[in-house]
Amino acid sequence: MALHTIWLNSVLVKPGFLMFKLADSPASWQWNFQDPASPIMEGIIDLHHYIFWLIIIILTFVLYMLMRSVHVYNSSKDPEGENVSNVTHASVLEIVWTVVPAIILGFIAVPSFVLLYSMDEIINPSITVKAIGHQWYWSYEIQDGNNSINFDSYMVPEADLVQGQIRLLEVDHTLVLPILTHIRVLVTATDVLHAWAVPSLGVKVDAVPGRLNQTSIFIKRNGVFRGQCSELCGVNHGFMPIVVEGVKLPDYISWITANSQ
Repeated sequence: MALHTIWLNSVLVKPGFLMFKLADSPASWQWNFQDPASPIMEGIIDLHHYIFWLIIIILTFVLYMLMRSVHVYNSSKDPEGENVSNVTHASVLEIVWTVVPAIILGFIAVPSFVLLYSMDEIINPSITVKAIGHQWYWSYEIQDGNNSINFDSYMVPEADLVQGQIRLLEVDHTLVLPILTHIRVLVTATDVLHAWAVPSLGVKVDAVPGRLNQTSIFIKRNGVFRGQCSELCGVNHGFMPIVVEGVKLPDYISWITANSQ
């Protein structure tokens, strides 16, 4: 056993001598992102960290100015108001507090738009998956050459869970997809609004009855990635999880061949 072991919820990875599990599903008291498994999710996390530090700098400056103002213009120190300026207009100041926020918004907007447009980029896919939301389960359809798979994916009831499985996040039939492959996902619904969301893959797509929405996925590593319906869809909204397993291409071919109709 390595010197440190972090017990989270997915595939065991060994970078050097350190052993840990990647967080590919939510954990108790979690306050950070799940570990990314796609370029899009990596971009989302990087953008968050970048904007976070800008926010910290702005917050620190504003708090300093607020506390400085309270200290300097305190009525107990300046009862006559001698330190208070009678100036009602300051063109230079108005220009500064207009231009500086605009520049800051520009620094935020550029990487935001880059990420946004990359999320909408649909590269010629090798595989197309159709995810269909129902009250309250998911159906999947995969047409891969001569192989065709259609199956429903229901949540495993709490009474049927075995040791090591996660409550409310296990399904009876997992969606298996190959890693390092461009995949297109078509999302729709049959009854009410749903949303197909897998945080580790950076995917959240509305499932709208009578409409096909699409997104692309490129899974970078093996793992079991869990998500949930993210659109309030009725009384059992919290009981229709999503489980995607990323495997190597030969394993995916074996799986789809064994389960094809």
